[in-house]
Amino acid sequence: MTGLPTARTGQKSGHVLSRHVSSSLRTAAAGAAPDALPGLLVRSDRLHLVNRGAAATKRILLELVGWTLVLAGIAALILPGPGLLMMFGGLVVLSQQYEWAERRLEPVERRAMQAAAEGVRTWPRIIGSALGATWLVGLGIYWIVSPPAPSWWPVDEKWWLFGGLGTGITLIASGLLAFGLLIYSFRRFRGQVLSGATNEEAVANTDDDPSNDRAAG
Repeated sequence: MTGLPTARTGQKSGHVLSRHVSSSLRTAAAGAAPDALPGLLVRSDRLHLVNRGAAATKRILLELVGWTLVLAGIAALILPGPGLLMMFGGLVVLSQQYEWAERRLEPVERRAMQAAAEGVRTWPRIIGSALGATWLVGLGIYWIVSPPAPSWWPVDEKWWLFGGLGTGITLIASGLLAFGLLIYSFRRFRGQVLSGATNEEAVANTDDDPSNDRAAG
């Protein structure tokens, strides 16, 4: 069914290799001496479990990094350039596991790069992005310190600074990444926009638009 997460073929190949090796060991066991059979079968089962465990660990790590970047990008969407670039980075990681993420890479990359060029077009925008990144870091620190809910808080205290440490770390990571991506955008696009290039032209001139390769061909 389309639209549902689908595991990437690279992950499947690991299971195929594991089954092939296990099958080879069992074939060897068929021709081995009777007293050697238990050891060969145990090694075969252990190898299969190790390979499955490694594949599962890789998938968990990729998903953790990918979704963290996507969530950090959403948190930084007040800064369109850095926020979209973070989301693009998360999709790059998730595309190793899911076809739906791979299908969305190109349009998100194009929009992210154009937003990054727009974000460094004027000094007020640059300063605004820097202040926004600082605000995210400060908010994350406040979230981690987690002071008690004030008297004016209208709902249950469990909804005050929900997420605790995890949310705070995500906010701080979003702010720090926003700073890094703002510097990247400034160095890559500032000269282009100062020369009068549009956002699309700035992206095309720095070869970051994925459609350039096709156009050049």
